[in-house]
Amino acid sequence: SIASAAVAARPSGDESNGVVGAFRSVYEKAIKQMGNSARAAAAELGFATAERKHAALIVAAEYVWAARGDIIEANALDMDYVREKGLSAAMLDRLMLDEDRIRNMVVGLRAVAEQEDPVGQVLEEWERPNGLHIKSVRTHLGVIGVIYESRPNVTADAGALCLKAGNAVILRGGSEGFHSSPAIHKALVN
Repeated sequence: SIASAAVAARPSGDESNGVVGAFRSVYEKAIKQMGNSARAAAAELGFATAERKHAALIVAAEYVWAARGDIIEANALDMDYVREKGLSAAMLDRLMLDEDRIRNMVVGLRAVAEQEDPVGQVLEEWERPNGLHIKSVRTHLGVIGVIYESRPNVTADAGALCLKAGNAVILRGGSEGFHSSPAIHKALVN
């Protein structure tokens, strides 16, 4: 993963030995691989049926709920880190996950699953004087990038919305959720 590659190549502070260049190279390769994987996933997701997307979101909700213990454990590590950094009570509150907040994530996943599938909806249509019939139809975008800070529940929210719309997503959570966001992601893709 990019996180393990970044940790493995983290510069020691001695830039004269080329460590920074090596780190950049590892990072760029990881980003390129992530983008290629997302593009391949987008090609499949763009044509997934409404039923498959609905089922995937319902199953993801079940897995998130089943993994709540692991998610809360991971979140405890992040909470300790943020406390050590001396961040505000408001930041702690945004980061904190408990059973109620995970239940809300699950409710959110199920709510997105129940929404009407936007892909393929005809927004408008008309006929040209020459007989050509034209339709404006909603379609998937492909790959979406989402960068967010200190709210690990966004991992589930953004992932669900992108899946429902037939898009792959590259998620980049803030460092405060270093353990929480991957724990949620793991449950989502399980």
